[in-house]
Amino acid sequence: MLPLTGFWLRWRRPSVAGVPGKNLGVRKVASGVSPPGSASPRALNIFDRDLKRKQKNWAARQPEPMKFEYLKEEVGSRIADRVYDIARDFPLALDVGCGRGYIAQNLNKETVGKFFQADIAENALKNTLETEIPTVTVLADEEFLPFRENTFDLVVSSLSLHWVNDLPRALEQIHYVLKPDGVFIGAMFGGDTLYELRCSLQLAETEREGGFSPHISPFTAVNDLGHLLGRAGFNTLTVDTDEIQVNYPGMFELMEDLQGMGESNCAWNRKALLHRDTMLAAAAVYQEMYRNEDGSVPATYQIYYMIGWKYHDSQARPAERGSATVSFGELGKINNLISQGEKSQ
Repeated sequence: MLPLTGFWLRWRRPSVAGVPGKNLGVRKVASGVSPPGSASPRALNIFDRDLKRKQKNWAARQPEPMKFEYLKEEVGSRIADRVYDIARDFPLALDVGCGRGYIAQNLNKETVGKFFQADIAENALKNTLETEIPTVTVLADEEFLPFRENTFDLVVSSLSLHWVNDLPRALEQIHYVLKPDGVFIGAMFGGDTLYELRCSLQLAETEREGGFSPHISPFTAVNDLGHLLGRAGFNTLTVDTDEIQVNYPGMFELMEDLQGMGESNCAWNRKALLHRDTMLAAAAVYQEMYRNEDGSVPATYQIYYMIGWKYHDSQARPAERGSATVSFGELGKINNLISQGEKSQ
């Protein structure tokens, strides 16, 4: 995989035709989409889910949506690589928050037999990318999956779960629809994502307006992610982080691309508008603090990758407490035995 750092990827990504072909059908499930403004009773209502649906629909309606999809395509390909790392095939798979199908386009029908692609944005589902895998698109909310228990062999999700109000519930829903010994592979933005933009806006707004409002949505901490997966019922967990840095001509080009990705802020406590002077000051701060030698500015996207399995009797389990036959004290003598053996030679 080629590194993304150092390229103005907005202009260098190859075009991909967005066509609805290969789809077996579109099934709209009303029970799978939450009503506007609704949330789980136990959840903090941080994000305006109805606004996020509108943002994603607007992005999918653009004449050239592929121009802004470089990041989602890259992360989708990295999730596909993790699917290929598992030496088995998956007859039935689900993509939660699929967008235009950035994972499915990187998989083949020998690995996945049939793909269900679920998203809250109907326009994205109508313009999914071409794939050789038979697919069914489903209009559904990540927090209210309309599928039966023990349905899928594989569930994937790429850059979608950071917008849900109740992440624990969403992970529990994913665990619920997985078959025993099924696997969940996901990716979401981490806490250091767009720290350059966040700092620049805060400094400029504090200097020009005497205070600042949150303009970048809050993200989950990596320390909490493993705990949330375990609480949802997953085992044999793997969580790792990665950073993708993309260079832009300036701050305004970055913000334009975020809007084109459907990644504009939708937190309820967001500030609707920023004064022109504040925006210009933020762009100047961005250039002054983070400018590259060629005049471009970097934007850092921190990605959390997670893998979790649903329990099955065939899976390896830790030995029972007290069943060990060698103590840690005896293990400490190994180095001495090795050094003695080397001296005797």
